[in-house]
Amino acid sequence: MAVALLGANLALLSGCALPPLDGRPSSQALPQVEARTTSLGREIGAVAAQHPQQTGIHALRDAREAFAARVLLARQAERTLDVQYYIWRDDTTGHLLLDELRQAADRGVRVRLLLDDNGIAGMDDALAALDAHPQVDVRLFNPFAFRSFKPLGFVTDFQRANRRMHNKSFTADNVATIVGGRNVGDEYFGATDGVLFADLDVLAVGSSVDEVSAAFDAYWSSASAYPLSSLVSMPSAQALQAIEDRAARIDRSEHAASYKQAVRALPYFQHDSKADVPFVWANARVLVDNPAKGLGEAAPEQLLLHHMGEAIGEPQRNLDLVSPYFVPTRQGAEYFVGLAQRGVRVRILTNSMAATDVLAVHSGYARHREQLVQGGVTLLELKPDAQDRSGASSSKDTSLGSSGSSLHAKTFGVDGERVFVGSFNFDPRSARLNTELGLVIQSPQLAATMAKVFDTAAPQSAWEVRLDPQTQALRWVDTARQPEQILETEPLTHWWQRACVRLLGLLPIEWML
Repeated sequence: MAVALLGANLALLSGCALPPLDGRPSSQALPQVEARTTSLGREIGAVAAQHPQQTGIHALRDAREAFAARVLLARQAERTLDVQYYIWRDDTTGHLLLDELRQAADRGVRVRLLLDDNGIAGMDDALAALDAHPQVDVRLFNPFAFRSFKPLGFVTDFQRANRRMHNKSFTADNVATIVGGRNVGDEYFGATDGVLFADLDVLAVGSSVDEVSAAFDAYWSSASAYPLSSLVSMPSAQALQAIEDRAARIDRSEHAASYKQAVRALPYFQHDSKADVPFVWANARVLVDNPAKGLGEAAPEQLLLHHMGEAIGEPQRNLDLVSPYFVPTRQGAEYFVGLAQRGVRVRILTNSMAATDVLAVHSGYARHREQLVQGGVTLLELKPDAQDRSGASSSKDTSLGSSGSSLHAKTFGVDGERVFVGSFNFDPRSARLNTELGLVIQSPQLAATMAKVFDTAAPQSAWEVRLDPQTQALRWVDTARQPEQILETEPLTHWWQRACVRLLGLLPIEWML
C-alpha cells in the first residue's frame, strides 16, 4: 500500500513538470523607425520633437481615467500592443479590457500579453480563447504546471513559485505606455462597491517608452515566460460558448453600462489625440529588475533596488514615501531614522491595520513603528474610509488616486526634485523576490504634487502615529478632527485582528513579506 501511494505521489509530481521552451517563437517590440509612422507616432512625434531626450508624463490619479487611458491606447494602436500585468481579474473591467485587446487584434494589431500566473484565477479558458486568435500571443510568467490546483506548485517548486512578476505596463505601438501600480480589476478602476484601491499610474510618451518596450522584450523572451498554449488546452466548444455567453451578460449588464458611460463622460476620454493630453516633460529613467530574478538567478547589480540609489540620489532636504505594503526591515528602519537625524524631513504614508488587505504584511511593518517614530520619522496610516469614518472628506486632487478603502500606490518624492512611480513596494518581497518596474522622473512640478499629498490630503485621510510623551506607547492621532482625537489602540480594528498581527510578528517570515 505504501509503495503504491509513493508511486502515485511521484506520478503526480512528475506530471507537474513544466514543458520545454524549445521552439517558442521570438518577437520584438515595434522598431522606432516604424513606430513613428503610426497615427500615434505622428501625433506624439510632433510634440516630442520639441523635447528631445525627454519623457512626457501625465499622471493618472483617477481610477476611471486610468481605465479610459488603457481603452484609448488599445483603440488607437495600429501595429502592436505589449501588455504585462501581475493580476488580471475575471470581472467587469477585466473582461472589458480583454475584449479591447481582441478587437485590436481583429484590426490586425499584434497583441502580446504577458501575465503572472499567480494572478489570473479562473482565466485559463478565456485566455486560451484569446490566445487562439492569430494576432494574439499569451504567455505566463513562472507558471504552475498543475492547472487544477495551483497551490501544489508552492509545494513542489517553492523557490520558483514564490517569485512573481509584479511589473505593470501597457504599451501601444512603442509610442505610448502606462506604467505604475495598478493591476487589472474592478477594485483598481473604481468599478466596485467593495474594497477600492487608491492607486497611481502615469501615461508616458517620448524617450522612456523604448526603454519600457526593451524591458518587455527581455521578460517576453526570458526563461520564465511560457506560451499559454503549452500549458492550457483549447477549451471545448461548450466551454467557448459559456465564455461567449458570460461575456454577453457582462456587456448587457447595468453595471457595465453605467461604468462605460461614466468613463465616456470623463474629460480625458474627449481628447481627440494623445498630443492634446497635458504632459509634463522631464528627464526620466526606467528602472527594472532583470527577469532572471524570477528564477533567483539575477546578480545584485541587475536588480532595480541596486539602481534606485544612483537614480534617486541621497535625500538632502525631504523624502516623501507612499507604500501600501511597507516592511522596512531593521536595515531600512535604520536608514530612514538616519536620514531624519541628519535633518531630512521623512514622511511615510502606508495602510493602517484597518485598511490593509494583508495582515501578515502589517505585522512586518508594525514591529518597526516605534523605532521610526522615536527616530523622528512622520508616520501616517491611511484610514479605510476617510469620508465616512472621520467626518472629513479627503482631497481627490492627489497622487494617491481616487478616494478608496485601501492604499495601493507606490511612489515617493525626493527634495522637491525627483519622483518615482512604479510597482515597487518598500518590502523584502519587492527587493528580493518579485520582479518590479518603475520610472524615476526629474520633475519639480510632479515632486510638488507629491509634497501636496502630505501637506494637505494625508492629514485629512490618515492617522498620524505618535508616541505618548509620558508612557512612550504608540498613539493614533486623527488631526482631521478638532480638537485632535487620540486613540490608544489601532483604530477600527477588532481584538482578534490585533492578536493575529502580534502572533504573525513572532514568526520568522519577514524575509518573504
